[in-house]
Amino acid sequence: MELKQIEEAFSVCKVKDVSGIDWQQEYCFVGKTDEELSLVCSTKCVPNNVTDREDGWRAFRIQGELDFSLIGILSKISTILAENKIGIFAVSTYNTDYILTKAENYEKALAVLAQAGYEIV
Repeated sequence: MELKQIEEAFSVCKVKDVSGIDWQQEYCFVGKTDEELSLVCSTKCVPNNVTDREDGWRAFRIQGELDFSLIGILSKISTILAENKIGIFAVSTYNTDYILTKAENYEKALAVLAQAGYEIV
């Protein structure tokens, strides 16, 4: 399975509303619940109306479109990383999953996943 590196620095944020979000940016993940409105975006595109933010994330994605019947793909990756004491923040889209790690753990994450048989591109 291929994992594609993304050459961006990411931030995970809480925002007051969606008015400041640049919807034209390449990566923009929004989650809304009854308790919060969250945004994951390129650090350079963080809007002014954030209430909390954590910078310093890097990301890779599982290449290709994943069929909904596939089971355990994200679980296997997260287990490998957890065994190596690397925390993740995962975002799923219709097509695939994105895995974010803190920047200081990014190269180690890719190395242990490559060692486990994943192809890093």
